[in-house]
Amino acid sequence: MTDPTLTTALRYAETHADPAGIAETPIPGFVIIRATHPSELQRSILQPVVCLVLQGSKRVMMGTDVYDFAAGDSLLITADVPTMSQITRANPATPYVSLALDLDPALIADLAGEIRPIPSNDAAPVRVDPTDREVADAAARLVRLLDRPDSLPVLQAQLVREMHYWLMSGRHGDVIRRLGWPDGHVQRIGRAVAVLRRDYAQTIPVAQLAEAAGMSVSAFHQHFRAVTSLSPLQFQKQLRLIEARRLMRAEGRSASHVAYAVGYESVPQFTREYGRLFGLPPVQDTKAARDRASA
Repeated sequence: MTDPTLTTALRYAETHADPAGIAETPIPGFVIIRATHPSELQRSILQPVVCLVLQGSKRVMMGTDVYDFAAGDSLLITADVPTMSQITRANPATPYVSLALDLDPALIADLAGEIRPIPSNDAAPVRVDPTDREVADAAARLVRLLDRPDSLPVLQAQLVREMHYWLMSGRHGDVIRRLGWPDGHVQRIGRAVAVLRRDYAQTIPVAQLAEAAGMSVSAFHQHFRAVTSLSPLQFQKQLRLIEARRLMRAEGRSASHVAYAVGYESVPQFTREYGRLFGLPPVQDTKAARDRASA
């Protein structure tokens, strides 16, 4: 990445970032992330995405796998998987800055017929590599468009398409290509995950999720865990708890209020499961976050 790209991205993020440091852009699925201090450990369930680091460094963990990456590296996630992440190098003078672009299955499916398949046996859903020059160049031009809003309607779609093209033409093209297979396991499980993300606060029968995926219940259980590393119930539980944490921190809601809002019928059960996932009960965790913010 060139310095002008970093400068433009940083300037945009400083103006548009929310309290979490995430700056939405007019380009669908494209955000800029900025942080001026190392962060606490964050849990999330990410959708397929590519993240290009421009400055600073970050660590992402999935299960026992640990991925450290810094300026010039890219993080590629090709399934809805639970991760823990932490910004490890950032300060007010040199903030952490990265670009994140959601991977678009429809666009991938469209491009798949135009790109020669690159066979690979590596199906890992998370990987870190040096950013390919072509991907970096397309991302830089996408960032520069933010300074030319009149050009966005004309050029943004072709630049997003170009980024997908270079990603699919690179070393991990095969696993990205699978996101565009409408009858592939990742896409079919993705349809069930979309139901869980939309209705996470509701009780959803497994049979309904299996139907969304077009699978038998037994096959659905097997493939859901293979893709996400969790059972459907565990996946929904993490979605609920992650949203509860966001509501308490961003909107100042009480633990008892968010417990019911995200679908729990028992506040003590919510408190126990929250503590197991985040290491502290809800009230203590929220207080610790406020203390860190005011330090």
